[in-house]
Amino acid sequence: MFRTLRDEIDGIMARDPAARSRFEVALNYPSFHVLLFHRTAQWFWRRRMFLLGRWISQWGRFWTGIEIHPGARIGKRLFIDHGMGVVIGETAEIGDDVTLYHDVTLGGTSPSVDSDAQRNVKRHPTLEDGVIVGSGAQVLGPITVGANARVGANAVVVRDVQPNVTVTGIPAKAVMPKDKRTVKKFVAYGTTGDLSDPMVPAIEALRSQVNALTERIEELEAERDGREEPPAAKSA
Repeated sequence: MFRTLRDEIDGIMARDPAARSRFEVALNYPSFHVLLFHRTAQWFWRRRMFLLGRWISQWGRFWTGIEIHPGARIGKRLFIDHGMGVVIGETAEIGDDVTLYHDVTLGGTSPSVDSDAQRNVKRHPTLEDGVIVGSGAQVLGPITVGANARVGANAVVVRDVQPNVTVTGIPAKAVMPKDKRTVKKFVAYGTTGDLSDPMVPAIEALRSQVNALTERIEELEAERDGREEPPAAKSA
């Protein structure tokens, strides 16, 4: 058990340059505290002591500002940086070495359920190993975010994300392809390279086409009127 706790603390220190010692992490980091609450709550949840599991998880929420349902499955070395406002749903699954920032939601899109069979249906996302999710991002529904993928801040992800890809926007779209050279490197908030809106290039292409069509129309009007140059050129 102590080896596992030390592993969790070392995972936080590896990704947060502000952490100066293991003792500081153990004493002050809500990411570490909430995992203690969650591991305990999940132990009771798996033994069908649902009320006690939820009660312990709510104490974790009160203490840290992070809400993790006791039914969620979380791998090793999860780091929730800052943490306030993070919500992780009942059927969410998180792999090893995943990083979440504040105000992230791993939510479900299904309506209210009225039976145990419906409750057991997968309703929340799966984050594979090494995923980074930026602050304010919403990952919704029973989708999969592939290993080492990166989700930009405030993105809304409603479809599967391929491994090693960076997505941004609403709804989220890929803005960076797979790059095996940097996939293992941790980057805060997942903000590597150009994270501009993926719709911008399409809009610029449409604008160029409209300008070209406008110029051609002016040329045709000039020819029709027997003039050598379009009105815009004369006024210039």
